[in-house]
Amino acid sequence: MRESTRNGGGEAAGKTPENNTMAPASHGDTQGNTMAPSSRESSKPAAPAPDGTKLGTAPTATADSGTSTTPAPSAWARLREALTKPRGAEARAIERQANPPSAIELANNPNPNAAALPSDPGDSGTPGNPDASPGRFTRWWRRHRPSDRALGWIAPLIVSLLGGFIRFFRLGSPRFLVFDETYYVKAAWTMLQTGEAREWPKFGVELTGIPTRDTQMDRMFAMGQADLYTSQPLDIFTHPPLGKWMIAAGMKLFGGATPFAWRFTAALAGTLAILLMARVALRLFHNVSIATTAAMLMAFDGQAIVLSRTAILDIFLMVLVLGAFLCLLNHRDWALRRLRSAHERDVARPGTVVRSEPLADRERRGEGGDTYAPAGRPSVRLVVDSTGPVTAFSWWRLAAFVLLGLATGVKWSGGWFFAVFAVLSVFWDGYNRRIVGYRGWFGSTIAKDGLLTALYAIPAYALAYLACWTSWFMTPDARMRHWAEENPGQGVTWLPDALRSLVHLHETDMQTARGISSYSPTGSKMYMWPLQLASTALRVTYVKPSADGSLPATCNTGGGQCIATIMDVGNLAVWWVGAACLVMAIVWAVRRRGDWRAIAAWSGMIAGWLPWAAYLDRTTYSFYSVTFLPWVILGACYGLDWVRRRGTARSFRRRTVALDVAVVAIALFMYPVWTDVPLPMDRWMLRMPINTWLRGV
Repeated sequence: MRESTRNGGGEAAGKTPENNTMAPASHGDTQGNTMAPSSRESSKPAAPAPDGTKLGTAPTATADSGTSTTPAPSAWARLREALTKPRGAEARAIERQANPPSAIELANNPNPNAAALPSDPGDSGTPGNPDASPGRFTRWWRRHRPSDRALGWIAPLIVSLLGGFIRFFRLGSPRFLVFDETYYVKAAWTMLQTGEAREWPKFGVELTGIPTRDTQMDRMFAMGQADLYTSQPLDIFTHPPLGKWMIAAGMKLFGGATPFAWRFTAALAGTLAILLMARVALRLFHNVSIATTAAMLMAFDGQAIVLSRTAILDIFLMVLVLGAFLCLLNHRDWALRRLRSAHERDVARPGTVVRSEPLADRERRGEGGDTYAPAGRPSVRLVVDSTGPVTAFSWWRLAAFVLLGLATGVKWSGGWFFAVFAVLSVFWDGYNRRIVGYRGWFGSTIAKDGLLTALYAIPAYALAYLACWTSWFMTPDARMRHWAEENPGQGVTWLPDALRSLVHLHETDMQTARGISSYSPTGSKMYMWPLQLASTALRVTYVKPSADGSLPATCNTGGGQCIATIMDVGNLAVWWVGAACLVMAIVWAVRRRGDWRAIAAWSGMIAGWLPWAAYLDRTTYSFYSVTFLPWVILGACYGLDWVRRRGTARSFRRRTVALDVAVVAIALFMYPVWTDVPLPMDRWMLRMPINTWLRGV
């Protein structure tokens, strides 16, 4: 009956959409049930197959002979077997296990598996000889190797600890306010003291009457004189308050306005971003090596290191949008599991299957980002006359929109991520319906996914953003807090007074922010960011000998000028490889007619990079690019996954290790430039391969 059942399982072509039952095979159909052989044929011994394997004994009875006690399989069972039965090398391996070779066949062919098992250069044994003895470490690793699920946490956590050490080591140096820390740190401190950002005096004019550099106030603040702020609210907000509250949390935790305290939460956020990056890559590519490499690229990138060691808002924006993206990936996996489970139930009901669609080879291999069946590779997709269950809501998706609202509470550019990610998530729902096999998936995407998602996504996003302004609502003398009462009949009149005042504050500050166009020597344009053709010199110090003529150990090279810098520039291995792979991902997705992972890798670029094309006349800086750094890394991961799927295991390992080694080597070479370590001028210039990096130095 085994042969009869297997052949019957291949009868998917005989299934008629009208009644969802199996059509009887014709007498000439080679896929039909096999007739019982005669008694003389059944007495013959089985002959070995040409490939050296022993065929099973022919069946001696059928369901028609009346001697079999096994009932004939149902139509659903035969269809399910056709969709899930192994093929190719997997089927041959199962056949060999069920019918092991005889002693005579083993004598003629001592290694019958060698013909069926191709030489795998990635095997730990000798290439072309799987039976070769592996090394001692390989044997130990095979015995003690954790599961892939455990490794998906262990390896990224180890890399996160290493990246955290890089970020927290010497975090209190330099003991001065660096670049825009002069705005955010002092505002955070006054918010912690009074609930609202306050103005600080211009030291020279207002305290001594002598015009001096404004940086003198920064020096006094860093030296501990943090109580010199005035009672006047800050004249303008260029960003919402949440990022400054995050900086204030570090100062509250460590008891004062010290460099380590005001940079602590930035370093913590940068360390968390490493773990989130690995989990996102694991969700997308389902490979621990790729996920670990993603963590390595985040841990050793210059942009991520510098902004994790500086109290500037962009690192908070990046970690929040990355966390939201991971939540949306979790929602996608949850929705896909629910759709597949419902589809199995729909197929089992009579009369629901309307047609079958053959799967392309790339779909069976999972090149679109999904493996269609864990236990086998089906050849067709059964389309049912249903739109499927509602998957618009999950707690993962709700958490994503809350995080995006908080991201907008750090910088208003978080709103671009909300718009792009909301559309992307709904698109994933529709794509899931299509690949599972639901009819009318496009219409249901709009009705069941898009509209229902919008009903709670927009309120959740708005409420999370408004929560970031809680201190403004609670502080009576906050800036423009009572504008509505002072200007009745103006603004959005149907709103309550407090919200009307807040709307007017936003209108004023956004108009001011759009008008920031003064020249800055460290500024750059958005088209320079993906290849890191520009840098931002956050701090430049020309080191002079001390009173006794000594210099720092890293500068004591027998003369010459020394320089210490904090240059916000990325790791070129990360950015150049990632940018090239992003271009390759688009080309490959177009050629293969779609790949949702390529769109996922580009989504952060669309949200974090492209909108700046509308602000080419405004003053912008290269460190804004850290917000889309995770998606540059996903581009590099996409390239590694392409090598894994199209090449050999050895080629994948070699390219992965080469990328990791290149990233770490460049990071070690550039680390002094990123972290204010003094260097002789000639050695510092060796670390400036691009001339545009020297602007502002």
